[in-house]
Amino acid sequence: MHRITAAVAPPSPDGRGKDAEFAASVTEVLDHFFASRDGELSRLGDVYVNAVRELRSFVLRGGKRIRPTFAWLGWLGAGGDETGSQADSVLRACAAWEFIQACALIHDDVMDASCTRRGEPSVHTRFADVHRRASWRNDPAKFGESVAILLGDLALCWADDLFHEAGLRSDQVARATHVWSAMRTELIGGQLLDVVGEASADESMETAIRIDRYKTAAYTVEQPLHFGAALAGADPRQIRAFRAFGRDIGVAFQLRDDLLGVFGDPAVTGKPVGDDLRQGKRTVLLAVALRTADAENPSAAGLLRDKIGTELSDNDIADLREAVHELGAADDIEARIDVLRQGAFSALDAAPIDPGIRDRLHGMAWSATRRSL
Repeated sequence: MHRITAAVAPPSPDGRGKDAEFAASVTEVLDHFFASRDGELSRLGDVYVNAVRELRSFVLRGGKRIRPTFAWLGWLGAGGDETGSQADSVLRACAAWEFIQACALIHDDVMDASCTRRGEPSVHTRFADVHRRASWRNDPAKFGESVAILLGDLALCWADDLFHEAGLRSDQVARATHVWSAMRTELIGGQLLDVVGEASADESMETAIRIDRYKTAAYTVEQPLHFGAALAGADPRQIRAFRAFGRDIGVAFQLRDDLLGVFGDPAVTGKPVGDDLRQGKRTVLLAVALRTADAENPSAAGLLRDKIGTELSDNDIADLREAVHELGAADDIEARIDVLRQGAFSALDAAPIDPGIRDRLHGMAWSATRRSL
């Protein structure tokens, strides 16, 4: 297996410590929120209680709290006070992004028929197993998907609840609501583009980049930063810088994910090896490989088009990975990540943003775009 590494600068140790402390605070907020819903759930009975217990486990047990952290850094970078009277309310509002992430991941696993997430069975897989063990009627897989869709919907609803119950001032809510609304619309639109792209076997670079932009990049970095900055009353120059930084780092984050989906170690990714190849993901990585193959290696182009998105053996996966690597697609993506990262840093460095927060954002950007392969 080929392993690809990029030359990187390590994040600041101080920044890592603060981000880890903040992530723990987000987890505490989420835990308290789940506890606050116990009364509502119990009135509907054990079926609902047990299902939401799985959602609680999914939300609390994994993830690095990347989106809440970017939202928090947007708040601080635009002048928000880390210890002021509004800090606890902003923390709760930032934590709401983790419910958005849970909704996206649970639904994505259903649509991709992914059996694992973060090294554990995906939500729909767990509930399919519940059905089988109970020897219930009808199709276990369909049951698991149905429950997962409902829990993803609940996570989306609870994201709104946590945001609007955070205790923010009315002017803060007014400034942040349009960011929140645009994020939800674009996230669902990006997911739809992905579904259609797979079904239609769209190989265009433009489509792949658009999917990266709206399915992942916008709600992972760009909009959380904008959200936090809006809560702090950021000026237009700060918001433009945050969005430019977030757009580039968000796309770079997804490009790294594309590489991990083909070349990553399952022990690191928590997903089966070659999962993107089996699912036929129309990624920028694949678009680059096909463009090069069409120009230089028609047999490799035929192999990719014949095999991607089919039932693949381990040998098939190895052959496809070798083809993608030999076509130079992985190196191309590494170069794109470097260019995006530098563009993001340039946008941030030119803006009136607190230097300490700028350093933490640099560290977050390195961490998000240099994950091991």
